[in-house]
Amino acid sequence: MKKKYNLKDLPSIAKDIIENVSNKVLLFYGDMGVGKTTLIKELVRQLNVDDIVSSPTFSLVNEYRSQDGNTIYHFDFYRIEEETEALDMGIEDYFDDDVWCFVEWPDKVKNLVPLNAVAIHLTLNEDQSRTISIK
Repeated sequence: MKKKYNLKDLPSIAKDIIENVSNKVLLFYGDMGVGKTTLIKELVRQLNVDDIVSSPTFSLVNEYRSQDGNTIYHFDFYRIEEETEALDMGIEDYFDDDVWCFVEWPDKVKNLVPLNAVAIHLTLNEDQSRTISIK
């Protein structure tokens, strides 16, 4: 799927992602400021989480609980230097659970992500809209 969208479209984009992806591990690619965290905030909201969602830039992972008790993990690997940092935090255990895992900067842990993870590429267009491509 490839689609152009604006902020007002985020709820429908997030709903489509949740309903149609083949795996709960989602890898978010895109330049700084393209809207990865903004999209993840909407995905988490759509999954019925009331918590404040922020990028876990320094903690590497944030955990959220939905109203129905499901766990959602949000990773941000922007600041790691080596994949061993992700291994040390037990990244493989997170991915082995059947829970939603939203991963920003997955290129920093490319050898550790599941082969069947869903890649979501975001790009900023000249008119300030975004294009999302899901593979």
